[in-house]
Amino acid sequence: MHKQKNTEHLNELSFHNLGLDTPILKVLDQLKFHIPTPIQAQAIPDGLNGEDIIGVAQTGTGKTLAFSLPIIQRLIRHGGRGLILLPTRELALQVEEMLHKVAKSFGLRTVVIIGGAPMNRQVRDLRKKPHVIIGTPGRIINHIEDKTISLHDVSVLVLDEADRMLDMGFAPQIKKILHVVPKDRQTMLFSATMPTEIVEIATQYMKRPTHVEVARQGTTAEQVDQEIYIVARNQKKHLLEMLLKQYEGTALVFTRTKHGARKICRDINRMKHSAAEIHSNRSLPQRKQALEGFKNGKYRVLVATDIAARGIDVKDIVMVINYDVPEYAEDYVHRIGRTGRAGKDGHAITFIMPSQSDKLRKIERLIELKLSQTDLPKELPAPEHEAPKAHRERHGTRTSYSANRRGRNRRR
Repeated sequence: MHKQKNTEHLNELSFHNLGLDTPILKVLDQLKFHIPTPIQAQAIPDGLNGEDIIGVAQTGTGKTLAFSLPIIQRLIRHGGRGLILLPTRELALQVEEMLHKVAKSFGLRTVVIIGGAPMNRQVRDLRKKPHVIIGTPGRIINHIEDKTISLHDVSVLVLDEADRMLDMGFAPQIKKILHVVPKDRQTMLFSATMPTEIVEIATQYMKRPTHVEVARQGTTAEQVDQEIYIVARNQKKHLLEMLLKQYEGTALVFTRTKHGARKICRDINRMKHSAAEIHSNRSLPQRKQALEGFKNGKYRVLVATDIAARGIDVKDIVMVINYDVPEYAEDYVHRIGRTGRAGKDGHAITFIMPSQSDKLRKIERLIELKLSQTDLPKELPAPEHEAPKAHRERHGTRTSYSANRRGRNRRR
């Protein structure tokens, strides 16, 4: 059973009256963090009191500081260790970057434990007994099995983007970690949605958590202008080229498969726009290089699959283009949450093929909004209609290769 948080008068709060110690407030002032976001204002006081928390908030709402500041204050006062679990490498690196900005002033050491990075280096870092471990469940389990990590002194555990970790199949690893860490600990769970699996985790592994929700599930940022194009497959590339000419500034393009991301990235570079790709087939150095290049302006466009959707925290993304409509409606919310951040305006455009009207209806039901349809530019080539599935199956080899390839992409 959770306790519901009273949210009155949160707009009047600042970091200085949330219960944070003076040295931490001085660091926040130096970093120009003055006004807490709603999730920070609601979660930090209970986090400082050592209470278990379930925080539901859409992406880009400042969840990282909401759990980082209570961890830092607890470790300064009482010692122990913090463990933060996240679904993707990029998200782990960005959480560590934010936490380190505050923690370094107090001599607190952090380490990132993620796949794609050398195990030997991680073992060396773990031997230095870092105060906070930030990692992905799979690599944490690798270290547990190799007996190269000790979690016996974890006093606070954070599950960030918990719904995404479950979507990615990390439930067995999460439960194993929950059995390894001490029972006498503080647990904070943050998620954009609340599927039944998360309710089960809360019931089994948390102590009467305070429930904080700053927006209903499926809420999209008010500052994001959303529109759709009903478009044939052969028209997508041409429409993308027109939109990149029409809109200035950075653009994040989402595709369904790794193969699609590679192809679209090549196409965009041929259009004379600088682009990089980020997906699970890229090595960790390649993913870091692409993300850093996108952040610093080397690349105007970043092409990504959903596995990276929540690990991209880049300011001032002007436009998100869903080149492929997401498989799950919840992913639409996470994708377009990359634009319109920190109160700025953003633009989200989704390409939907005529056969995907069911996916459009699911998205609109989730966000409780009828999406605005924009007419296609007249300059686009005429749509090529795909043969029905039964027709493709009757006509053997001419279509079997492309159909099989699409099937493989679907499984990636």
